[in-house]
Amino acid sequence: MSDHNKTIKTVKHVSQEWIDRAFARLDSLTKPRRSLGYLEELAARYVAIRENDRAKVGGKRVCVFVGDHKVIEEGVSAYPQEVTGLMVMNFIGGGAGINVLARRAGADVEVIDVGAAKDPGEVAGYLRLNVKRGADNIAKGPAMTVDEAAKAIGVGIDRAICAADKGVTLIATGDMGIGNTTPAAALFAAYLGMPASQLVGPGTGLDEKGIAHKIKIVETALEQNKKRCTGPLETLASLGGLEIAGICGLCLGAASRRMAVVVDGFISTAGALAAMRLCPAAKDYMFFSHMSAEPGHRKFFEKEGLRPVLDLGMRLGEGTGAAIAMQIVEDAMAIYNEMATFADAGIKPGA
Repeated sequence: MSDHNKTIKTVKHVSQEWIDRAFARLDSLTKPRRSLGYLEELAARYVAIRENDRAKVGGKRVCVFVGDHKVIEEGVSAYPQEVTGLMVMNFIGGGAGINVLARRAGADVEVIDVGAAKDPGEVAGYLRLNVKRGADNIAKGPAMTVDEAAKAIGVGIDRAICAADKGVTLIATGDMGIGNTTPAAALFAAYLGMPASQLVGPGTGLDEKGIAHKIKIVETALEQNKKRCTGPLETLASLGGLEIAGICGLCLGAASRRMAVVVDGFISTAGALAAMRLCPAAKDYMFFSHMSAEPGHRKFFEKEGLRPVLDLGMRLGEGTGAAIAMQIVEDAMAIYNEMATFADAGIKPGA
């Protein structure tokens, strides 16, 4: 299993020189300068990530990390824990939202058990890489030990490296774990230095009373674990989940192999934020696919000065928003590579 500290040391910031080179080509294409807006920014950063003047999108993969959470004992979810296992089988059977959207994007889906409460045994298409059978109740103590968090990060790093070795150039994060918006909100509160009341949302569909209760549970978790949150890794171990740690690792591993990573919604962003705190340069390799309907997600974008590709009011998770955004990144690269230049068309710009 990969050592995240060694991986972090290999991650370098994306070069502004490469971004400028990409924009030089984009500005030579048969269109008014910068008229395709954010699409051009996506293309330029993808070129810089790959460090290739004619970079193309190769293989695409969505990695869905599975983890359970004992904090659901506190009544923070509208669904029981058993749904995690049922949805895993739906992923494997190809019938979930992520399967539909990944097929549309031409991406394969990898389902990874890093923290599921139950082991279904040998199931084709299910990677059994479990570190711990569910994160502990964060309202009563830490979700996991620092060592367990590091191991879960290592699983994510290894999945990214494996994907890169198989020709994947665009990888996406996905998650499954009933109750995981609670630890995600706790992580946002800790990493962003914001109150839980501004970050907690309905998750799987809580009403106003349920959201108020959930805020109290997140506040309790933050207080219970305050002394343990001494650094980015310790905070992740104390407040997070194993699937969130796996997503953190995927982001780090992708950056180490100069692979673009498309981050899904609220849960995935918690993992990406952990990666950013552990390794600030990893941020350069992330495309944030969409703004979740969870209120804390908007606060994240405001606080970090980032922009989502889409804003569709989605809150399903699984990697669904990321799968849609993958297609937009690929569209951006098609423009970059396939559109004629003014010289090709025999046109003088401004004429």
